[in-house]
Amino acid sequence: MAMNGHWRQNVLVILAGSALVVSAVSWSQRHEAVAVPPLPNAQDLSVAFRSAAAEALPSIVSIQTTIKPKSVPGRGQAILDDEIPAPLRQFFQNDPRMEELFKNKGRPRTVPQQHGMGSGFIIDASGVILTNNHVVKGADEVKVTLNDGREFIAKDVKTDPRTDVAIVRIDASDLKAIKLGDSHAMQVGDWVLAIGSPFGLDMSVTAGIISAKGRNNKITDRADFLQTDAAINPGNSGGPLINLRGEVIGINTAIATESGGYDGIGFAIPTHIAGWVSQQLMTAGEVKRGYIGTQIQPVDANIAKQFSVKVREGALVRLVMPNSPAEKAGVEPGDVILRLNGQGITDPASLQGVVEQLSVGKSYPLEIIRDGKRQTLTTTIEAMPKSFAVAESGEETDAPSDSKFDKLGLDVRTLTKDLAKQLGTTATAGVVIAGVDERGVAALSGLKSGDLIEKVGAQAITTAEEYEKAMAQSSKADGLVLHIRSTNGKKFFVVLKVE
Repeated sequence: MAMNGHWRQNVLVILAGSALVVSAVSWSQRHEAVAVPPLPNAQDLSVAFRSAAAEALPSIVSIQTTIKPKSVPGRGQAILDDEIPAPLRQFFQNDPRMEELFKNKGRPRTVPQQHGMGSGFIIDASGVILTNNHVVKGADEVKVTLNDGREFIAKDVKTDPRTDVAIVRIDASDLKAIKLGDSHAMQVGDWVLAIGSPFGLDMSVTAGIISAKGRNNKITDRADFLQTDAAINPGNSGGPLINLRGEVIGINTAIATESGGYDGIGFAIPTHIAGWVSQQLMTAGEVKRGYIGTQIQPVDANIAKQFSVKVREGALVRLVMPNSPAEKAGVEPGDVILRLNGQGITDPASLQGVVEQLSVGKSYPLEIIRDGKRQTLTTTIEAMPKSFAVAESGEETDAPSDSKFDKLGLDVRTLTKDLAKQLGTTATAGVVIAGVDERGVAALSGLKSGDLIEKVGAQAITTAEEYEKAMAQSSKADGLVLHIRSTNGKKFFVVLKVE
């Protein structure tokens, strides 16, 4: 981490002060301090580190990648001599950059050979190595160097960009596979070792602790990282994060840094994700994930109060995709999913983790809270679409000119045939949003003209009068929950709070 001048000055002052104190201490006193025997517990920790490293090191590999030179299309079109303005031709007639700037424009250009480095670890003695997708992505050649010095060119590479996990296969004998441990069992404060090849330095070991769990660093679609302060640097990617039994509990993947190097925060993909992904890649060559079709969000203090649950109890359904397994099961926006297939849900990441590893085509119990009451639905898991994304369709229409906005910034009307036609909605009855004040809280939540309001809190509404009555009876200080059907048929809810 870069240090500003003021911080450096403070360090120098502290060191200088220490030097003055030491100079005043007698030789005998210093000698006695050195003679103090080491603490037994410190010795025990040293032995634990040594044993864990010795257990893991034979399974760790270094990975070097090569991307061969290749020709890529140029940008724009080449400019002929007679198209170059005369003053420019005269001024630059002996300048070789002229050809580069004008004549070569649009021609194919050559991207030079590129090299990369990373780490990995053997998970199957047949020659299967686990690493990061970003270590081997796009490589024309992947060279693996074992701990004993042997080198092999990979014969097969399979990747999963969604989790940044990859496997590499080599033809080799006498390999030792490392054991995958239980990442769920790791707790904040547990000691761990990170092993890899930082900056090309083979087989370096650093120590630290698990400093957080369930981190989301926006690197991958699946966000459930272990955070550690064990030093991770460029080249460590793909190497293992191990516990004191020498078992892998994560793949070292990324660092949070301002300097480009180790700043005290690293991230590792936990083995409860990486292990499952690697098995899929080994057996099928790709990862097949389950899907139920919801947009979800954490249960924070405001949500917990509104939906009669505890903070971090379950995951709140914000939107249900049309024709999705969730919709077929009867899931509605505003439901809080508590358990799926008997497994407890504490946040969106835990629900995603359970869903994606369930078997496609099988049905599972889904426990929810709706309007303060627990109930159990049954959902049948489907395969996640290849291009999974929640895309908004339809165009926003302008509000009628006579809009009158309420405190939320909404103008609502009882839906009529003429209003439905004007707003472009296919709904035939209900309370429609005829206008949205761009400065209001409703606009900040993404509400649009043409959206249909189906409920205020738990109260279903069908007329503007019912909407106004429900609004008057609701506590705006705690936030208003509106259940919405959008112009494209999707259902979701918003919590609007008026300051």
